[in-house]
Amino acid sequence: MIVSWNWLLEYLRLEMPVDALTEKLALSGLNHESTEDVGGDLAIDLEVTSNRPDCLNHLGIAREIGVLFELPVRYPDPRPAAGKNAKSVTSLASVENLEPDLCSHFTARVITGATVKESPWWLRKRLETLGVRPISNVVDITNYVLFECGQPLHAYDLGKLAGRKLVVRRGIENEKLQAINGKTYSMTPNMLVIADADKPVGLAGVMGGLETEISASTRDILIESARFDPISVRTTSRALGLFSPSSHRFERPMDPEKTDWASRRCAELILELAGGTLAEGVIELGGNLPKRAPITLRLSQISRILGIEIPESEVREILHRLGLKSHGSPVEGQSTWTSPSWRSDLEREIDLIEEVARVHGYHHIPEDRPVPMSVASRTPRERVESGVRDTLTGAGLFEAVTFSLIAENLSKPIPGDLAPSVAPIRIEHSSRKKETTLRPSLVPSLLEARAYNQAHGSPDVNLFEIAHVYLPRPDRELPDEPVRLAAVVGGDWRQAKGLAEALASRFHLSGKLTTRTNANQPWQVLAGEAQAVLELSGKPWGIFGNVATDTLKDIDLRLPCAALELDLSLLIELAVLEPQYRRIPDQPAVTRDLSLVVSDRILWSQIAEAASHSAGPWLESIEFLDDFKGGNLASDERSVHFGMSFRNPTRTLSGEEADQAVAEVVRSASQNLGARLRQ
Repeated sequence: MIVSWNWLLEYLRLEMPVDALTEKLALSGLNHESTEDVGGDLAIDLEVTSNRPDCLNHLGIAREIGVLFELPVRYPDPRPAAGKNAKSVTSLASVENLEPDLCSHFTARVITGATVKESPWWLRKRLETLGVRPISNVVDITNYVLFECGQPLHAYDLGKLAGRKLVVRRGIENEKLQAINGKTYSMTPNMLVIADADKPVGLAGVMGGLETEISASTRDILIESARFDPISVRTTSRALGLFSPSSHRFERPMDPEKTDWASRRCAELILELAGGTLAEGVIELGGNLPKRAPITLRLSQISRILGIEIPESEVREILHRLGLKSHGSPVEGQSTWTSPSWRSDLEREIDLIEEVARVHGYHHIPEDRPVPMSVASRTPRERVESGVRDTLTGAGLFEAVTFSLIAENLSKPIPGDLAPSVAPIRIEHSSRKKETTLRPSLVPSLLEARAYNQAHGSPDVNLFEIAHVYLPRPDRELPDEPVRLAAVVGGDWRQAKGLAEALASRFHLSGKLTTRTNANQPWQVLAGEAQAVLELSGKPWGIFGNVATDTLKDIDLRLPCAALELDLSLLIELAVLEPQYRRIPDQPAVTRDLSLVVSDRILWSQIAEAASHSAGPWLESIEFLDDFKGGNLASDERSVHFGMSFRNPTRTLSGEEADQAVAEVVRSASQNLGARLRQ
């Protein structure tokens, strides 16, 4: 931000050397870049951080100087008077706002019979010091007010507006606008435009149109002063690669009380320098001022955080100079304040403490004061995430951090209880044309990361990620953002399920871990016949399975792989985080392998459950080994091979006892599942 020394003199007395001024501004947060003599004036270049848009104008810098040097500031009080027998503004023009969410305040004033000509010397000089080329008195006044108070303005040739009307609306696809820089731009429905009755005449908050700009023949002028949504302005500006002093300011929080002030100031200067008659009244749409929440400041916190004692009287004086208003009298070392309209960044107690430190002077804070510190305990989520990382990296996986945006053809939400059955959320993003959807699942992102590694010589890298997914809610504007854990590994579904079982063991989950087929609501990312839902203590926990062939083709993956996605919140809820003692067995285990022939419709989980219920009290573990089809088996049969381990903690089990338990498993499987022992 370049400011003019002579311009600042309009608002306060600057009796200090320029070096002393810039040094104190730099120490308070406005870094000094350079000072240059421009025709007898000083152009002072200051770096204004993104949280201080109130300093992107001369009044803001003057106010800051007044605070730091305890100087009174003279603020203009514009009160332009309507001409004698002037027509009402509503009889000369009209405004319609179709997008109040994107334009919260719009004002319009009209001046008739003005004379557009060269600006007087002092106005041209002010702008030239800032590096702005003078154009004409009316256009120069809009720029002058912009750099004076920070509120962008635009002046239209009222006679060139179709229907003598302005409409705030969204652009129409491929609608064209020739801007005042001479270039033509194509509109989209995501852009906010200012239109007349027929066509766009400006890009809201970015730049006006060439066709309705002020020219030497202009006599009637419509002055626009408005407040636009910062995200809308930023999106339009970046999508078109079009940047201006107006868009730079509109992309940041604006002072809501300056919208009408700037309009009045502009009208006052046009009447003074271009003549004409101001129409009676103002067209004003919206304009409700946002409420500012009170902030409680505890005096004890200042000394605790800064390490120095600042008298309460000085604290109150600093805050008053900054424009904050106090409420009531201080009670037990604390007071309540409301921030001014131009300081929307002041929201919390720590913000006020920082302001006190900044104005009082950082150099008063000692360098060697010990800072009291204490060890912060980790939250359950942090402890679970740490354990997940240890477990999965120990299993040979690498943690990935991927984009939240994915291609629309991959944005297939997990069906059932893990995601709502509504369309994913689309996002328009100027720098990413393909990835336009907020991911409802982490798996597609990990598959793309696996494909990237494949293309760079690592075809079988195994990955996991802990991150948010975005699930739309029809009854709410904002989506749900649950935290998920996902993994992509080479091999088949058994590797994916094994990771879930390893996590269940790592966190000592007492609940029963079960699987059920997902044939009724298959997830399209996974193969329909090779996917299943995981349930933990009867609650849906996640999904796993082989990645579908079509998905592999879409992402250009050559090798088959499996995927797993889990609800991390359920793991956090059920995890046992305290170390668990388990005595090392001192009795030997007896193992037996078993092959059962079952129908294709019988799941491994059903076999494991039947074996667990019938094997007796000494069954320690049961493990799937492999399955087999063909040979002398029927076409709808398969042979399932699994192992069982038996152990008595107090004595050695005999082989006969183990054989008896196996026989009971065979009997139960035959009776309940129609299984038979493979010969």
